[in-house]
Amino acid sequence: MTSLSKNIQDLRERKALVEMGGGEAAIEKQVAMGKLTARERIITLLDKNSFHEYDLFVDHDGRDFGMENKVLHGDGVITGTGTIFGAPICIYAQDFTVAGGSLGLKHARKITKIMDHALKMKCPIIGINDSGGARIQEGVGALAGYGEIFYRNTICSGVIPQISLILGPCAGGAVYSPALTDFVFVVENISKMFITGPNVIKTVLGEDISMEDLGGARVHAEITGNAHFYAQSEQECFDQIKKLVSLIPWNNMERAKSIEPKEPSVKLNIEQVVPADPKKPYDVRDVIKCIVDDSDFLEIQELWAANIVIGFARMGGDTVGFVANQPMVLAGVLDCDSSDKAARFIRFCDAFNIPIITLEDMPGYLPGVDQEHAGVIRHGAKVLYAYSEATVPKVTVILRKAYGGGYIAMNSRHLGADFMFAWPSAEIAVMGPEGAANIIFRKEIMEAEDQDAMRQEKVKEYIEKFANPYVAASKGFIDSVIEPKETRSLLLHALKLSVLKSEDRPAKKHGIPPF
Repeated sequence: MTSLSKNIQDLRERKALVEMGGGEAAIEKQVAMGKLTARERIITLLDKNSFHEYDLFVDHDGRDFGMENKVLHGDGVITGTGTIFGAPICIYAQDFTVAGGSLGLKHARKITKIMDHALKMKCPIIGINDSGGARIQEGVGALAGYGEIFYRNTICSGVIPQISLILGPCAGGAVYSPALTDFVFVVENISKMFITGPNVIKTVLGEDISMEDLGGARVHAEITGNAHFYAQSEQECFDQIKKLVSLIPWNNMERAKSIEPKEPSVKLNIEQVVPADPKKPYDVRDVIKCIVDDSDFLEIQELWAANIVIGFARMGGDTVGFVANQPMVLAGVLDCDSSDKAARFIRFCDAFNIPIITLEDMPGYLPGVDQEHAGVIRHGAKVLYAYSEATVPKVTVILRKAYGGGYIAMNSRHLGADFMFAWPSAEIAVMGPEGAANIIFRKEIMEAEDQDAMRQEKVKEYIEKFANPYVAASKGFIDSVIEPKETRSLLLHALKLSVLKSEDRPAKKHGIPPF
């Protein structure tokens, strides 16, 4: 055997040892918990044979509490590059089989190195979180590592897409990195995410709660809104990521990749989706499916703040973002959570050159003491800010109700909408006909012999005079009143016209949104 052959054999043996992570026993334990190993996750998610690993032989430099005698292969994290549908991706995955995936300084430096690489190469970064948290034996070094990751999350924000998978525990300071990224994916019975665990809560507050009930996948998908996608299995999670990546651009200087356009399903009839009675609910996702390519819509944060629907689809082969009121839930009103949900999505679309289509059908902001005390003014203002700030093409279609501040907030002409369309069923007014009639015609109603009959007569009069699209159209606030069946063709035309849209804004470091 030549010296070169010996060196090659030595390399192969070293790689095989390190690739075993924490060893067979630790891997068996990981599998017993229903989890893939870190390396399996990367290989499964990326295109076949596309993964290239870096910093394989990095080890920790801890010298206290017996750490000098421990070997932590790869320091508990795998980093590298690959592709998804041929698109370049930078990726890292914490390896729970190595010291519980705990984060030390070298572990963090591997992550920040691949993040720097992603930023330099202008491609998305995917992080798979599965860690017991900061490596206590390294003390402040571990804290420094987290800080350096958070800093890069912030610098990368709005430049390259950042995706986080929670595929195990993610606690304490570790949760802030996913919170700083664009999309967070969770899996039932696997994902756990919280600032303080059940034991600390019991000690401090005397409250008993399980890890699942405190910070499980369903909690973050339904209650907190911290998760954007919820899956029943790791494989379903990977499929969701692949679809998302296929719809968004590599960076903020690119547009999402175009594909061959497809017509919506012929089984869907847009004129039959929305009831004529403005009080009857319907699923606005059916409207979206009637107008988008192949009737294919990727919804985001489906289970949280369901009174508003957000997500991606294609129109004419190009990616667009949809923001739509959902009449099936709370009549589609805006409240604190739905305002946050919509505003953040609008800002992502704007940062990554994705046109925004808004479908409006809502009676306004949700009234009530709870909402007022929760800060609905501040939260609601986020939607106004996000739409006004966005410079990508913005198109709005008013389907039915557009009352009061809700009319303004949902991408009205007054916030910079490029195209405003309304269906004949649209009701654009300061408030609903019943409430308006009770105020405007209070005297006539009170003096009438049959107050109910007079009230209905005045409600009808108000609708004829104000609660229709033609008053707004007469003032130029609506570009065109359209038939529902014209919606797709007019949206495609509007998007085509605005493909080279540009806007001049005042020079400034950044605005101050109503956080």
